[in-house]
Order: sequence, then C-alpha cells, then structure tokens
Amino acid sequence: MGSPHFAVPSLNALVEAGYEVVAAYCQPPRPAGRGKADRKTAVHERAEELGIEVRTPRTLRDAEEQARFRGLDADLAVVAAYGLILPKPILEAPKGGCINVHASLLPRWRGAAPIQRAILAGDNTSGVTIMQMDEGLDTGPMLLRRELDIRGKTAGQVAEELAELGAEALISWLDRPTPPEAQPAEGATYASKVDKAEARIDWNLSAAQIERQVRAFAPSPGAWFEAEGERIKVLEAQVGDGTGAAGEMLDGELTIAAGTGTVRPLKVQRAGRGTMTPQELLRGFPIPPGTILS
Repeated sequence: MGSPHFAVPSLNALVEAGYEVVAAYCQPPRPAGRGKADRKTAVHERAEELGIEVRTPRTLRDAEEQARFRGLDADLAVVAAYGLILPKPILEAPKGGCINVHASLLPRWRGAAPIQRAILAGDNTSGVTIMQMDEGLDTGPMLLRRELDIRGKTAGQVAEELAELGAEALISWLDRPTPPEAQPAEGATYASKVDKAEARIDWNLSAAQIERQVRAFAPSPGAWFEAEGERIKVLEAQVGDGTGAAGEMLDGELTIAAGTGTVRPLKVQRAGRGTMTPQELLRGFPIPPGTILS
C-alpha cells in the first residue's frame, strides 16, 4: 500500500525477496502536467509492470471496500507513503496486521512531511522506522530503525536514500522478525503537511535558516523569491558572512543579505525554464546591486 516513488523500492524488495504480493493499493490516477491528463502513481506503474493487481479506492471507510480487502486473506499489509487513512477494519484484516515504512526516527516527526521538517529544524540525523500500525498517527510500536546522516542534503536526496534504506530495513525485519518496542513518550514531534506558502523565502530569517529552507523544498515545491514581479526558485544555496538590509542584492553574483549573514544561490530556475547558474540568470534577467528582493 503506497503511492509515490518513495514506496517503489519497498515493493521491488518484497518481490525480489520472494514474498507474494497479492495486490497493490495506490492513490487513484490524478490530472498532472500541462495537459492535465490522468497520471498513475509511481507504485501503480511499477505494480503493473510486475503483473500485480492494482486497486485504487478513493476511501477505505466503505464497508464494501473493506470486505474486498479482507477477501485478499493477506498475511501482512506493508504501507509506505500510501496517503489514505487506514480505519480499524483495514488495520485488523491481515493476519499480522499492517506495518509501515516511515521516513523518520520515531517518535520524532510523526505525520505527513517528516523529511522536510527534519531539514527545516536543522536535524543532523534522520532515518526510517518500520512500525506496527495502530489507529493513532504514527504512534504504533517500533519494529526496526535505521539512521541516516542528512547534513547538507536536499529533501529529494534524503527521500531517495531513505526509500532504499526503508526497503532494506523492511526485508531485514520480515526475514528476522523482532518483538515490537513501544515508542518513548518523550521526544515526539509532529511533521505537518507542507503548505506551498512556506516555500517563499523570508529574507529576515538567518542565512542558515534560509539555506535549510532551500534544501527542504528542493526539488519541490522549490523555495523562491520575487524579483521584478517574477518568481525565482532557489534549488541550491550557500551561506556567507556579509551584511546588508534583509533581501538586499549585494553584488553581481546574486549574493543576497539575510537577517543574519548572506545567501548566495548556486542553482536557480525561472518560471517555465530549466535550472541555471546565477550568472546565467543575471545575463538574461539583470538584478542591480542594491535591489531589495521580496
């Protein structure tokens, strides 16, 4: 039970390890891209390639859908970034219940956006937790944890590495199950869903905070600022020591003053264009020193 690219390595690992996958549950295809044609999720596409039955219910609260799920007579449900709440009848249907591949070191960062929240908070370490699911939000007992150093990495890089780490941890536990361990009461934090408004750069923040914001929202939705009414995404940035008014363009290399220190974007993107260096941006879109960016 999973939808995005993060869940694909776990599906692949289950098949490669010889486990019988009786069905794949994914979010329904949704309009995407410029043509707004319906697009299948990454797990949906991979499951079809593997010849696995795909089911895409919009809810699992329907009694008929719950009966279909029970009819699979599954030993276990593996959940990874599925995107739907699992009600009690679903959680209890498989003989071994439902286990989750969660992208944080629980109990830190329970919830929808653990990778982005870990980077924004300045955490040095994240990881994956294989957990037994209950009716709470990522509150079930832990089965196995694996750590990952996330310093200097973007959310995209961390997601890719945790997806592989999670797949390895999943098979490790399935092959050699260990007893569940209750999550500690202390240290629990909530990783709320990312609001696109959070991606707008606030130049009053410190340079270190802005650099974390850039990494947390790369590649999507992309941290951004506005210049001459146009939105410029920052996909990679470097922290410096200079001073100036918050948001002030300090030189001809796109060095920008923050509340404390400076930020120099290294990779940027204009709307509808590919990624480019600051020099490439400024050749076609001059921003004079002294300009205050918003």
